Amino acid sequence: MSAFAEFVPPPECPVFEPSWEDFSDPLGFINKIRPIAEKTGICKIRPPEDWQPPFACDVRNFRFTPRVQRLNELEALTRVKLNFLDQIAKFWELQGSKIRFPHVERKVLDLYQLSKIVSSEGGFETVCKERIWSKVASRMGFPPGKGTGSLLRSHYERILYPYELFQSGATLTVSDAHCSLCVLYAVNEQDDEEDKEKDGEGDVTQTKDRLLPERRSRRLKSEVQHLEESLLKTVGVSQIYRNQVTLQNHDISVSPVALIPPQIDLYLCLVCGRGDEEDRLLLCDGCDDSYHTFCLIPPLQDVPKGDWRCPKCVAEECSKPREAFGFEQAVREYTLQSFGEMADHFKSDYFNMPVHMVPTELVEKEFWRLVSSIEEDVIVEYGADISSKEVGSGFPVRDGKRRLLGDEEEYANSGWNLNNMPVLEQSVLTHINVDISGMKVPWLYVGMCFSSFCWHIEDHWSYSINFLHWGEPKTWYGVPASAAEQLEAVMKKLAPELFDSQPDLLHQLVTIMNPNILMEHGVPVYRTNQCAGEFVVTFPRAYHSGFNQGYNFAEAVNFCTADWLPMGRQCVAHYRRLHRYCVFSHDELLCKMAADPESLDVELAAAVFKEMGEMMDEETKLRQGVLSSEQEVFELVPDDERQCHKCKTTCFLSALTCSCSPDRLVCLHHATDLCDCPMGNKYRYDLEEFPSMLYGVKTRAQSYDTWAKRVTEALAADQKNKKDLIELKVLLEDAEDRKYPENTLFRRLREMVKEAETCSSVAQLLLSRNSRLRSDSGRNRTKLTVDELKAFVDQLYRLPCIISQARQVKELLENVEDFHERAQVALSDEMPDSSKLQALLDLGSGLDVELPELPRLKQELQQARWLDEVHVTLAEPLRVTLELMKRLIDSGVGLAPHHAVEKAMAELQEILTVSERWEDKARACLQARPRHSMVTLESIVLEARNIPAYLPNILALREALQKAKEWTAKVEAIQSGSSYAYLEQLESLLARGRSIPVRLDPLAQVESQVAAARAWRERTARTFLKKNSTYTLLQVLSPRVDIGVYGNSKSKRKRVKELIEKERGGFDPDTLSDLEESLEEVRDPSTVAAAFKAKEQKEVEAIHSLRAANLAKMAMADRIEEVKFCLCRKTASGFMLQCELCKDWFHGACVPLPKTDSKFLCPLCQRSRRPRLETILSLLVSLQKLPVRLPEGEALQCLTERAMSWQVCMEMRLQLTPTTCFLERAEHHHMLMAAAAAGGASVMGEIRPVKSKELKRVGLEFGLGGKPKKKKLKLNLDKNREMKQLAKRLAKEEKEKKRKEKAAAKAEAIREGLEKRKEKKILDIPSKYDWSGAEDSNDENAVCAAKNCQRPCKDKVDWVQCDGGCDEWFHQVCVGVSCEMAENEDYICMDCSGKAAGMSGGMTVEEVAEESVVVFTKMCTDSVLLQQL
Repeated sequence: MSAFAEFVPPPECPVFEPSWEDFSDPLGFINKIRPIAEKTGICKIRPPEDWQPPFACDVRNFRFTPRVQRLNELEALTRVKLNFLDQIAKFWELQGSKIRFPHVERKVLDLYQLSKIVSSEGGFETVCKERIWSKVASRMGFPPGKGTGSLLRSHYERILYPYELFQSGATLTVSDAHCSLCVLYAVNEQDDEEDKEKDGEGDVTQTKDRLLPERRSRRLKSEVQHLEESLLKTVGVSQIYRNQVTLQNHDISVSPVALIPPQIDLYLCLVCGRGDEEDRLLLCDGCDDSYHTFCLIPPLQDVPKGDWRCPKCVAEECSKPREAFGFEQAVREYTLQSFGEMADHFKSDYFNMPVHMVPTELVEKEFWRLVSSIEEDVIVEYGADISSKEVGSGFPVRDGKRRLLGDEEEYANSGWNLNNMPVLEQSVLTHINVDISGMKVPWLYVGMCFSSFCWHIEDHWSYSINFLHWGEPKTWYGVPASAAEQLEAVMKKLAPELFDSQPDLLHQLVTIMNPNILMEHGVPVYRTNQCAGEFVVTFPRAYHSGFNQGYNFAEAVNFCTADWLPMGRQCVAHYRRLHRYCVFSHDELLCKMAADPESLDVELAAAVFKEMGEMMDEETKLRQGVLSSEQEVFELVPDDERQCHKCKTTCFLSALTCSCSPDRLVCLHHATDLCDCPMGNKYRYDLEEFPSMLYGVKTRAQSYDTWAKRVTEALAADQKNKKDLIELKVLLEDAEDRKYPENTLFRRLREMVKEAETCSSVAQLLLSRNSRLRSDSGRNRTKLTVDELKAFVDQLYRLPCIISQARQVKELLENVEDFHERAQVALSDEMPDSSKLQALLDLGSGLDVELPELPRLKQELQQARWLDEVHVTLAEPLRVTLELMKRLIDSGVGLAPHHAVEKAMAELQEILTVSERWEDKARACLQARPRHSMVTLESIVLEARNIPAYLPNILALREALQKAKEWTAKVEAIQSGSSYAYLEQLESLLARGRSIPVRLDPLAQVESQVAAARAWRERTARTFLKKNSTYTLLQVLSPRVDIGVYGNSKSKRKRVKELIEKERGGFDPDTLSDLEESLEEVRDPSTVAAAFKAKEQKEVEAIHSLRAANLAKMAMADRIEEVKFCLCRKTASGFMLQCELCKDWFHGACVPLPKTDSKFLCPLCQRSRRPRLETILSLLVSLQKLPVRLPEGEALQCLTERAMSWQVCMEMRLQLTPTTCFLERAEHHHMLMAAAAAGGASVMGEIRPVKSKELKRVGLEFGLGGKPKKKKLKLNLDKNREMKQLAKRLAKEEKEKKRKEKAAAKAEAIREGLEKRKEKKILDIPSKYDWSGAEDSNDENAVCAAKNCQRPCKDKVDWVQCDGGCDEWFHQVCVGVSCEMAENEDYICMDCSGKAAGMSGGMTVEEVAEESVVVFTKMCTDSVLLQQL
């Protein structure tokens, strides 16, 4: 076969797909397919689709080191070529030349093929003499007519011919063969010249005058000069002539020139004995012998450039034995993941496509091309022979390391689990106690693309089974056992060099050969592709090999059955001839099985009996002439200590030893190879023990014959001699216990027992009373027809055994016939009787037989029961619903025709029609738009009262009428009452009225009242509430209850709720909206007003307490770090503002900055907008028009009353004090407050003179409290009159506004000049919280203006400036002012105080200002009201 021919796949091996029944017995199924499968050597088994064992290996901890495989070293012929080329290269390298393989026709010349073809043609000399180089070129596949023959001869002569002469030993002989060689070279030169003239080609020859290499010439010259000088000093001329005579005696001609003393030859050629022509004289770098280049065989034309070895050294080096070929271990250790990534990357890169898209045929052809190629060197790695005992099996196993989950239990017990198959009962290996790795313990294989397993047979020629867990396919090739010796002969013939160095080469799993080559030599080869989840079984002595298509994971193990025993004995004899070690002792295995014959399968016992007989005969012959000296229990001796010294066979029955070498023993086959000493025999069993062992096995094998005879008689017995079923079961159990072969008789007995048991079970089921109580579906599955019952009775009496229930089944058949007669009589009656029909049905159902009369009986029984149900239903009209009537009609439609059924159907249909008509009418009334009046609905309800059925829509209509009457009564009670209802009460009535499907006349009026009230509340909310305010309208209009409460909204609401609960006896604004079920309970307006007054007083008290607490914080300068300020409740830092109302300090970043012309109020004090008084009056006028009470309206009324009370108070004070004086004092007081307040010049701008409207903005104080009752809150006549007067006054003041502004322009200019001279400061807390320096003078030489200055001389003196108008500076110690007072309050000196007291009368400005600050921002509307005043 040409090395470059395309690979042709061999035929496919058989593939078997067992059923679940066959799959349940693994070794039995393999034994069943053995006659077919062993003809091909291998076969493939596809398990059932549902059999998919989980992969149980620990993937994370699975580590292995693979083998390295060079593909072109695997194939036998390729390896022979590589070895040949290695020898050629080594031969020339030892002689100082590096060979370069020549190219012919653009291809590397196959020197091995050239050598073989020339050798087959008679050798180099013959081919040259006969001039058949063109024939050689043609045989090598080169095209003719291109002068390729002469080129091949040239390469052969230059490279191969010297090596052939070396191999023949001609280079080591010195004879007259030089003459013939010279003649041969002359002929070759002549042929060369002819070929050169013909082909125009030739080699460039080098002249003999070419100088030696520089290294070699220096060595010769230096050594020659040194030796000549020494010889001239120590040796005379006579001695030189004696040397000449010596050379002549050896028939070596010496040139006369060489005898001249100055030209003494110190290096002599060992062939010719001369030392002339030193430029052609070579020195061996190994032994320093000398040779002329032209004296060598064949002669060398040139002096080698490298190290040169003489023929002796070359022969010595090349005769060293080669190392046995084997696979090297990889350096890297892999995990499954890392190996898979490497494997997939290799395959995808090699084929330049994704791994799953590479066809298997392409991979197969490429593999065989690579293994046959010398030029391409592809290296792969194969994780082979990994012991599952170390890393774990791919199948689930019971090793105690982890708990089995789900269906792993099933696969762990399966016989197809490769951990279980070697130790099954039918397997021979189960009798070997030790775990043999690879045979009893599975091996794992992790493959990649092109990784292969070479031609081999299993140890001891056993079976093997391989399972591919996952991954890409594995390609297999197999040769049947009948062609095993033929395969070995072909491989030895084609690659004898390999077998010469390794006789057991095929046992090393390192050699592969192309299946096409084997097929060309007549060896039958079969192939298959094993996919994931499939088994491949190899049979005894079946050679097999293959390779992997890609990354995969497989597991394999060996097993042996009874038919293997003869093969096993032949294998031991084969190993003995090859001197190969055995894995276990075959004789020991046989004796161990014979020692316990009852545990053996019958077929295995028969095979053991036969093998034991042959073993006894052979042992008896071998022991003849050998004296038994000592008994030895060989199974207790390790295997490596009882191996034959000659053939390496493990001895068991006997062995020979001698006294001179007690540690060495031989088997009886090699008794002559031990020594000449007297031999002693060690034996395991005496010859007299063998018959007893053989008898036990024989008895076990012969027990089957006795059993078969009894079974045959039992199955053939007549009616009188039938045996009981129990006896047949005993025979079957005996066969199963003794493991008899499952032949036809065994299977027939099992089928008869199974049939008898089935018949007995069916008979028992028919006769059992419990079976009559099962459900209908159960009876349908088990009942027999009358004909089947008759056939079943016949089957019972045909069985080869006695069934105890046969007589009772026959009685059952008689009862069935009797029932048939009675049923015919019952079905012929004119009127069906339900009781009679039910009795017959019960009787028929209890027979557990499919009776044809039962359907008709059931049909008439259904009719009777339907009629009974109709009569019972119509007797109670309240139970007659539409659904019930429809169900009765539907069930009656499916009944068979009957006059009573038709009459009842007509009556039901009439009632149903009338009921549906009235129901539809009632439904239409309930859903009508517009809705019907109560009078109309009342008439409908009265008319439908006489219908004898349950009508839910009529009842719903009646209920709606009742609700409408009740709702109308409630509305009338409210309208006729002495007080208005709250909005929430009307909303509840409105919601209830809208849900009633009846037209309600008062509903529109209630809707308009509710809409008006809601509109007023929304308008009021838009007037008072800020955008996105968190307060409700009622909270804004009511007195505050959250004074002094800080924190987030959630915690703040919680604390407010606690305060309200604590003061539950007082007024709670939220309770204004509480509804009372009783309309008689009405809230008294006076009670509501009183409650508001109480809450108002509490609010004033709370704000005074809060101000005092906040002002007290300034006295804690030494512990200021502990004081909490602002909304965030943190310590003071950076720029801060003080609220004019609560007097607390706030961070500039936490609160919005005030406008330039307004004082700062914190978000807690200023909660809402401040509408104008006209807007509030408009709201109150609108509220008086509403016939609805609103909690917000009552709160607004109380608030207005509070405002007018404050107005009366202020009018009285204004009448007592002149307006101008009061305004000036108020302006002056505001200036003093502004100086000490938190709004400095940097934020609020310069202080401007206070206008008259600003005076009216101070001092207003409102308050509400208590719970309002159900009467609408109204202002008394006096309050109404005051409100009208207030409105008139506001209009009049609006006209005088311009005049007043002009009059106040000059005074305002004066005040603005005064304010510019005064410096207003905003508190900015220093880093060390030094409050004492906030008002210090920057002038160190300032003089205290106090009359009695104490002249303090401390390091740090605190100053204070008068805010009364003189702007003088005073020592705080001199005027009795503390640091806290200077920071938090305005200081007015004695002079300024006296001036102010003289100008004011009645209520002081300070008192008015203090009250105004309290009320400044408590209420969102007070400022606007005062501005209008």
